[in-house]
Amino acid sequence: MLDVMKKTLCADELQSSVSDVEDLYPWYTAVCIFYAFLSYSAIMLNSVTIHAVRKTSSSLSKPLKTLLLSLAVSDLGVGVLVQPLFIALLINKATSCNIKIVFRFMIGLFSSASLFGVMALSADRFLAIHLHLRYQELVTHKRVVSVVFLIWLCSFVLSIMGLLIPNSVIHMIFAAINIVCLVLTTLVYARIYFVVRRHSDQIQVLQVHQETPNGQAANVARLTKSAVGTFYVYLAFLVCYLPQIVDFVVIGTTSNPRAAVTIYSLCSWTLIFLNSSLNPVIYCWKMRHIRHAILDILRGLQHMVP
Repeated sequence: MLDVMKKTLCADELQSSVSDVEDLYPWYTAVCIFYAFLSYSAIMLNSVTIHAVRKTSSSLSKPLKTLLLSLAVSDLGVGVLVQPLFIALLINKATSCNIKIVFRFMIGLFSSASLFGVMALSADRFLAIHLHLRYQELVTHKRVVSVVFLIWLCSFVLSIMGLLIPNSVIHMIFAAINIVCLVLTTLVYARIYFVVRRHSDQIQVLQVHQETPNGQAANVARLTKSAVGTFYVYLAFLVCYLPQIVDFVVIGTTSNPRAAVTIYSLCSWTLIFLNSSLNPVIYCWKMRHIRHAILDILRGLQHMVP
């Protein structure tokens, strides 16, 4: 199987585009330094976020906590493994096929896990708003753990496929999967918007007649805030991954990409790497309990510094 992977990758002309980046960029060193900074920020921010999510066990539901941890782990993997490998590919023109195989596998694994993770987050928030009291009965922790396991299993299978299938074919497959997932996620958030709007109108009508319990209104407000927080995660993911979908289509339909395509491809990778650093910032900004936990962690680290 390893020989098949090497033949698929090393015989592909598109792999030479990574090696030609040095000739295309006069600011080549600055690009590598910027990627190193993104890698460091992704590692630090996601490490703190994982610890913060674990500390907020009493304020976050277990399903939401599990999905956030899975997404943070995929972002951490991008910072720890994918970005350093990409920097190695940029620096060393004579990078072996083994490094390219590892890079292709890792980027396929973690990017797919992020894609499916964002989709699962949107579905979870929709069910929380739509089901109300039945949410805890139907969306159990064990079921969500099973979903997370399937997410990583599917990501693993897609990564293996990316190594065995010719580049032009696998790029079109990934483009199709990304488009389908993003369209479905967009429809879910559109549905969330209409459900939240309907509930808000119903509560306003009942409040006029003084028939709405304060607990019900507070519960709707809490679920709405959590949905808004995950919506910003989806929005950042959409902005960062749409250029990559276009890149997949272009590479999949072009036999000899020009320098402009290589530059665009590098920019699309930059946005994907940036997304791994943006998600923890969004958690801290839009999710109060995570923000407080992160601030407590930072205060603790500050006291440890002499």
